[in-house]
Amino acid sequence: MNITSAEFIKSAFEQDHWVNDNRPEISFLGRSNVGKSSLLNSLLNRKKLARTSNTPGRTQSINFYLINSKFYFVDLPGYGFAKVPKKMKAEWGEMAEDYLAKRQQLMLSIQLVDSRHPPGKLDLQLYEWLSFNDKTSLIVATKADKLSNNKLIKSLNTIRKSMPGCEVIAYSAVTGKGKEQVWREIDKIVG
Repeated sequence: MNITSAEFIKSAFEQDHWVNDNRPEISFLGRSNVGKSSLLNSLLNRKKLARTSNTPGRTQSINFYLINSKFYFVDLPGYGFAKVPKKMKAEWGEMAEDYLAKRQQLMLSIQLVDSRHPPGKLDLQLYEWLSFNDKTSLIVATKADKLSNNKLIKSLNTIRKSMPGCEVIAYSAVTGKGKEQVWREIDKIVG
């Protein structure tokens, strides 16, 4: 896909602040520090559109990015380990679940998992929730450049066994591996 424009529109902490123009939306979900912001920047050929951090829990709101004036990328707060109070983490979970459950414009959920580790309990719970609720989803195994080819193949097989029935794409924000495949899946939805 040719990216002609990509702009941050807003951060939303509650449903009243979500964008409301009925354009299709692609959500990005995953545990804290899995690489959601890096993936967004990589897909959009930008360095700092989505803020990245080595500190887990950087994304604390639902962030909307308008792409080509046609559809939105929606970056949700990460789940799992984050250096924030438990109450705040619980609020993020409620905010994300509220969005996933109620959002009519949501066309595709891209769930990120770290290719270096087997999917964790929270990864599996999210995948099961998306499946149970008939949400169209795609699994992207991030940080693929950190593994040898053999280890990456083993990791992808482990992910596929843990999360059956879903497309799994190995991705590296550093090398661009998997970028075309992810865009192909997005284009099927918004193209």
